Amino acid sequence: MKHISTALIALAVVFALLSPAYADYFKKDNLITLDKEKAGGGVGILYGKYAFTRDQPPEVNPVREIGWLTLKPGDAIGFHKHEVNEDVYIVVSGAGVFTNDDGSKHEVSAGDITIARLGQSHALENTGKEDLRIISVIAGKTK
Repeated sequence: MKHISTALIALAVVFALLSPAYADYFKKDNLITLDKEKAGGGVGILYGKYAFTRDQPPEVNPVREIGWLTLKPGDAIGFHKHEVNEDVYIVVSGAGVFTNDDGSKHEVSAGDITIARLGQSHALENTGKEDLRIISVIAGKTK
């Protein structure tokens, strides 16, 4: 529970810094299910529950997409480049390996935060024995 609280606080800070001066509420029962096979050229399925996807907010909103993502053991988001936006991963539970822009690999677990800035690449693999759950926040443009 402590790890979830830490992740939620970090998420609130991200939203406060990036969002316009209004608030939205997204009930978990109404989140958009969008599962992606071989996300970013990876392995397996990236299971997603999103408040909204990157094509939905108006261009004036810097937060383009936010969601709960799950990778099963052995599955991975492939190494991909962020040409027009940035991507933050907040690890909620599980264990994995994050690959940074320079190709360096870092073990991640609950409470860790990663970011791929504009023009950078990254990847994430579930190397553990349980689901790797993250919160993903994408900010920037859509195209």
